[in-house]
Amino acid sequence: MPGEKIALFIDGANLYATAKSLGFDIDYKKLLKEFQGRGNLLRAFYYTAVIEDQEYSSIRPLIDWLDYNGYAVVTKATKEFVDQTGRRKVKGNMDIELAVDAMEIASHIDHMVLFSGDGDFTRLVEAVQRKGVRVTVISTVTTQPPMVADELRRQADVFTDIVTLQSKIGRDPSERPMRPRDDAGHGAGHGGHTPQFLQRAPGAAQRTPANAAAMDDDENYE
Repeated sequence: MPGEKIALFIDGANLYATAKSLGFDIDYKKLLKEFQGRGNLLRAFYYTAVIEDQEYSSIRPLIDWLDYNGYAVVTKATKEFVDQTGRRKVKGNMDIELAVDAMEIASHIDHMVLFSGDGDFTRLVEAVQRKGVRVTVISTVTTQPPMVADELRRQADVFTDIVTLQSKIGRDPSERPMRPRDDAGHGAGHGGHTPQFLQRAPGAAQRTPANAAAMDDDENYE
């Protein structure tokens, strides 16, 4: 509704997996513009884990771009481990960080938009609703199995299938040639050491001559 105060909460790994399952990339510039046009967008939080002790982080360019282009990026260093079957896994989700931020801002907003299908957020949605906040959950039921947990979808005031937003927030594949990338890592928090700015205060990424051009290039990480 026009004039309502909105906050976006993006579960980075979950949104990446959802978009990938549907075969499109998120254009984060378009996403921000779409919701700025729906009301007074107070915050757009983006949550992702990054792996320590690796030489290169495939998600770092995305984090940098988001951090300088209107998003509040929340990250947590996590570690890779080997489970009992010998498989390499990553331990670390951002549920607590997202929930704490949502509860803190709830009294200042009218509408929470959650980009996740994770059923663990059902109780959070219920708690935020008790504070008088309307909650929209954005995920998809078009995949098999659905990416959104049934209990989360039913708890939301509004459920929006991201398929209906694809034309508004999806990257146009004709904009540029596809570039090689690490699909396991881009947006999902797999691959990479802790970015330097995480070792300082949150949001204190330095703008250096080496990365300024990449940050200024809107075409790089939309």
